[in-house]
Amino acid sequence: MDRELAEATSAIADVIDRALEGYLPAAPEVPDRLAEAVSYSIFAGGKRIRPVLAVMISDALEGRRENVIPGACALEMVHTYSLIHDDLPAMDDDDMRRGKPSSHKVFGEAMAILAGDALLTLAFEVAASSPPEARPARICAEIAGGAGPAGMVGGQAADIAADGAGGGLEDVRYIHSRKTAALIRASVRVGAIAAGASEETIALVGDFGEKLGLLFQATDDILDETAETARLGKTAGKDAASGKLTLPAAVTLEGARREARRLAGEALGALEALEEVPVANTMLPRLVDYVLNRSF
Repeated sequence: MDRELAEATSAIADVIDRALEGYLPAAPEVPDRLAEAVSYSIFAGGKRIRPVLAVMISDALEGRRENVIPGACALEMVHTYSLIHDDLPAMDDDDMRRGKPSSHKVFGEAMAILAGDALLTLAFEVAASSPPEARPARICAEIAGGAGPAGMVGGQAADIAADGAGGGLEDVRYIHSRKTAALIRASVRVGAIAAGASEETIALVGDFGEKLGLLFQATDDILDETAETARLGKTAGKDAASGKLTLPAAVTLEGARREARRLAGEALGALEALEEVPVANTMLPRLVDYVLNRSF
């Protein structure tokens, strides 16, 4: 990540982190161990890609920060809940997340499940607290659509069903479009909604988010085969070892790299279609390049 992009994303992430601190449950309102488990996972690290995208899009559309922050924080809560549950033995069974022991390894499976449940439900309480002009009901619906059975949860279900069954590129695209791209698409649309964008702009922004989300999962699959565990922050090589249907498994590693480059081009093309949004003056094209070339 180039220095200017790193500084821009870090500044937004800092704003998100401060807001999250104010939203998270604390004792004595909730049991100490639950509050600890929630805080452990939400502040375990991570790039805050989804809330950063929401804020970047809102900024590009000259939206007010206070309108987008609740929705952006809700997106990070939903994402973190999904990681907690994804690491569970019944799911991907991973002991590491973001370079630290997974929630269930620290707090036990039951408390990890409850921490995920707490974050998912709290996310909608926070999103609903958005100022009226940010269209909170629309934001809640957008996040629910990206995270629900036709989105991330459905993608996870399809991913589990495909374990060891093989498949081709279209099968991978089906899984990726739901498992990862749906919530990233929702993230950029939340930014546009909170900024009061037109329906046409929201749709165009969503197309960019879809392509970026597919690119993100493509590079994630590539990194699982090529990166080291210490740098990746989770167990490297685990997808191939467990027989998961990944992009490299479907089209070879080099084919996966070609697909990632194609998706990056489509994401940039989607940005160019946003004639009313001065994307040339934003970090969004650089973010696409970062996602394509990231090493962790």
